[in-house]
Amino acid sequence: MYINVLGAGLAGCEAAWQIAERGVNVRLYEMKPHKKTPAHKSDNFCELICSNSLKASRLESAAGLLKHEMRRLGSLLVTTADGCSVPAGGALAVDRDIFSANVTNKIKNHPLIEVIECEITELPGDAITVIATGPLTSDALSEKINKLFGGELHFFDAAAPIVTAESIDMKNAFAASRYDRGETDAYINCPMNKEQYEAFYAELVSAERAPRHDVDVMNPKVYEGCMPVEILAQRGLDTLRFGPMKPVGLRDPGTGHRPWAVLQLRTENSEKSMYNLVGFQTNLKFSEQKRVFGMIPALKNAEYVRYGVMHRNTFIDSPKILNADFSVRDNADMFFAGQMTGVEGYMESAASGLIAGINAVRRLEGKKSVILPRETMIGALSDYIANSQTKDFQPMGANLGILPPLEKYIRDKRERAGKYANRALECLDKILGDIR
Repeated sequence: MYINVLGAGLAGCEAAWQIAERGVNVRLYEMKPHKKTPAHKSDNFCELICSNSLKASRLESAAGLLKHEMRRLGSLLVTTADGCSVPAGGALAVDRDIFSANVTNKIKNHPLIEVIECEITELPGDAITVIATGPLTSDALSEKINKLFGGELHFFDAAAPIVTAESIDMKNAFAASRYDRGETDAYINCPMNKEQYEAFYAELVSAERAPRHDVDVMNPKVYEGCMPVEILAQRGLDTLRFGPMKPVGLRDPGTGHRPWAVLQLRTENSEKSMYNLVGFQTNLKFSEQKRVFGMIPALKNAEYVRYGVMHRNTFIDSPKILNADFSVRDNADMFFAGQMTGVEGYMESAASGLIAGINAVRRLEGKKSVILPRETMIGALSDYIANSQTKDFQPMGANLGILPPLEKYIRDKRERAGKYANRALECLDKILGDIR
């Protein structure tokens, strides 16, 4: 007996691992290295595209709570990320190449996982199947899924540029974390005064974008969390100063004052030789990226390892299609996992793969599915994607707002988040034995 898993991204690898660790053989289908999406470059599994950050680490945060829950459930992805982390203040960020290579090595060397390198163009019916082909599912398979369910939705996702560390002008930059939290060299900050910022803003909103034939570039449907910076900027002169370029919690040692605006750069690898332009996802032409971003003093001579790109993302109308265990309502032998389900974010995708993998095994064994309590972050996300009352379904990442309210409202945000987290872990601990 075996279970199929389609796709070796974060959700697929997590699902395959959970299945194999429960003693069931896995056939993991992945079209790499023979075929790659426009956003993927590496032959390895679990390639991180938009960012190397897996968001906040502290328990008293939605993203941190999610990862704590995953650790207790035996997540492959979180434990691997912990082992190849790089400084990122209060966030868990990884060396992308090491992370991807380590996951690939663990998957390929598991005795119960068979990796089959080919493109899947038909939905298999020979066994229980977890579909985790991701937001960049190939056209052929997307068409089959669309025909099966109808109502395919799509939006567009953007990645930020990466520059070399040695090309950053440190005379016009400084290393610091906001409010001095975390490692002092977690971020390189590129300050701008009012005049510099307004000149940069004027060029950014008028810069030429890369042509796209599959989206209206003047009005693209883009998930808010990956909004191209040039589109975000069109909302108003100060939008960036209250968003990705907010200067709060930072003080420029050169002036002794808080800058007017700041672009933060976050290290991409353990050697700290590459830095990501935080929040600067973009669809500008490459030449325009170099010209416009070069107006930021610290980046005037920046060398780009990767320019920002925009690519297609797809997700199904999950509230009409999926149960909270990630199985298809009309076909209990078929599961979906990852961003295609409408969970948004790297760890959210992995978490959905974790639950789908566990439940695929339970389906095989004739056991009742595991649906985590809504008080847990994973349970709340599972409930969100399966809630038939949801109107105008859109992707959702981990956030405290989707958790059931506390019995007593707590005004202090951190204390309130701590109560949410403690309640979640208490609920999870009560059912861990059955899940394991």
